[in-house]
Amino acid sequence: MTTIADRPHTALLVIDVQNGVVGDAHDRDRVIANIAALVERARAAGVPVVWVQHHADDLPAGSEPWQIVPELTRRDDEPLVHKAYGDSFEDTDLERVLAGARVGRLIVTGAQTDACVRSTLHGGFTRGYDAVLVADAHTTEDLSGYGAPPPAQVITHTNLYWGFQSAPGRTAGTVDTADVDFAGAVAA
Repeated sequence: MTTIADRPHTALLVIDVQNGVVGDAHDRDRVIANIAALVERARAAGVPVVWVQHHADDLPAGSEPWQIVPELTRRDDEPLVHKAYGDSFEDTDLERVLAGARVGRLIVTGAQTDACVRSTLHGGFTRGYDAVLVADAHTTEDLSGYGAPPPAQVITHTNLYWGFQSAPGRTAGTVDTADVDFAGAVAA
């Protein structure tokens, strides 16, 4: 359904699951276990796993907080996209990586729900990608002290509105980890 020509493949995006990003995240261990299961299932189905890693002043490249969590292991042949903005497409090589693999459908996981995950979903969708959010494989930290809703509400709200997202020629929606169908996806 993607509006990007000749892009029949699917990729799993793992966004910012880094020590300094998810250290205090809501339901951290369950979310990371779900992402780990999705990574293994994608690999088994021949679906590309694309890792996204954020850097910032408080998350300097090469530091321990910048590292991907130890529960997840990126393979050397899996793309790693470095970013400095919320949208994983912004000023990165993500589009080139996805074009090279002929990917038009994104399965999105990671952190922070209300920042980089949301920005990447919208960024991909407006660029013509089909974008599916894995409802139980994304998380965020508690920013209620700054006026944000509690993390569980942020996650629930994001799942709710992304489930009803629509645009001409593209699909969006949410799915639980157990219901992600990599076998039905066109592998790269």
